[in-house]
Amino acid sequence: MSVIQTIPTISEATLQASAAFTLYCQSVSEHQFFQQPEGKWSPAQQTKHLMTSTNMARLAFVLPGFIVRLIGGKPNRPSRSYEELVNRYHTKLAEGGQASGRYIPKPIPAGTGREKWLRKYEQSMIKMAAAIGQIKNEERLDQYLAPHPLLGKITLRELAYFTIYHSHHHLDSIRKLTAG
Repeated sequence: MSVIQTIPTISEATLQASAAFTLYCQSVSEHQFFQQPEGKWSPAQQTKHLMTSTNMARLAFVLPGFIVRLIGGKPNRPSRSYEELVNRYHTKLAEGGQASGRYIPKPIPAGTGREKWLRKYEQSMIKMAAAIGQIKNEERLDQYLAPHPLLGKITLRELAYFTIYHSHHHLDSIRKLTAG
């Protein structure tokens, strides 16, 4: 994944993550998509969680820079690589980190339309890719911080990396949940 470094490759990887997630979720039955095992999120809930996370992350890319700076501040370190960001996320999860507040999806009843949920998710990822793609100055990704509920303040580059990985992470979770 270290080839994900420039604005075009980050934007493209965002769309690819969305496509992979959506394609797999379309392959599971409607019943599996909404089924919530004890103590776990259903694929539908994971889709909703990703939508919420992506829509919140996108704000850091569309708000004026002075507001992003006011909220997040200025970095005092270089951006982490994709791999470093993923490792940091895994470390936080291993330490017991988990979603909280608005990022915890409520149960989603069956029959609310798998395709509708997947379309909403895809739209959130398309908007995120477009928000990243509209940045004209590559350095901007490394010059602003945004708050992340688990990772703390991270650069916009790291936030973009997280959005990509987050979809892969939940895709893996759904694969395990729906296997066999």
